[in-house]
Amino acid sequence: MSSNSAPESGLFRQRFLGQKPLMGTFIKTPSVHATEILGGLGFDFVVIDEEHAPFDRETIDLVLLAARAAGTAGIVRVAEPTASKILSVLDCGAAGVLVPHVSSAAKAQEIAAAARYRGGKRGFSNSPRAGGYGTLSIWQHVDAGDAAATVIAMIEDPEALDEIEAIAAVDGLDGFFIGRGDLTVALGAPAMDAPAVRIAVERIAAAAQAAGKPVCVMANSVADAEAMKALGASAFIVSSDQGLMRQAALKVLADFTPVRADA
Repeated sequence: MSSNSAPESGLFRQRFLGQKPLMGTFIKTPSVHATEILGGLGFDFVVIDEEHAPFDRETIDLVLLAARAAGTAGIVRVAEPTASKILSVLDCGAAGVLVPHVSSAAKAQEIAAAARYRGGKRGFSNSPRAGGYGTLSIWQHVDAGDAAATVIAMIEDPEALDEIEAIAAVDGLDGFFIGRGDLTVALGAPAMDAPAVRIAVERIAAAAQAAGKPVCVMANSVADAEAMKALGASAFIVSSDQGLMRQAALKVLADFTPVRADA
């Protein structure tokens, strides 16, 4: 198989499905550099945030290339739960998609089908990066694409709770991201640790566990990650490139306070 087939993409899906501990971060800045740095440091994956950051297809394509160069899995949080958005980033070589607002079993089936060739409805082309720019044959590309594409549904809407067991049972849906921030806002809760949010999170985690599917969450601290791990979470997104830069910059400013005091 061509070196362009990105073995790290398939490896990420295997590790995710195997519920191995994985750490990633969001990429909010439309540039290759943060991904190169974070991948080089050893982050298991990065999530390119098309939904809440200024990314277009060309920039996503470049950052996915940077992820490959750095040896980290490039996941894309697509802006919309649509087949065209999913197809676009998978063709560019994304290791997977984080799909927002999967609030019904019907929507879960739709996004799973959009990411799969066999048994699905993914539009075929082996000419983009995912197909090695034409070096993979039709069925080599089909098999490689289906093996590598990781489909993670974001559960962040209260109405999804009514169908969570049915959503979890959808074939081709690899796992869940529990959107605690969105659930907090949608439920009108005062904080993410409010009882209504905790009940929702526990219900989602239980449905995932019953279906044998992994859970990914944002982790605000080590203690938060440990608490979510106890509920079954195995993949953790910590901050973002911008958040990490801000934390580091604040520390530098604090460390140099004695020097700045004389300025």
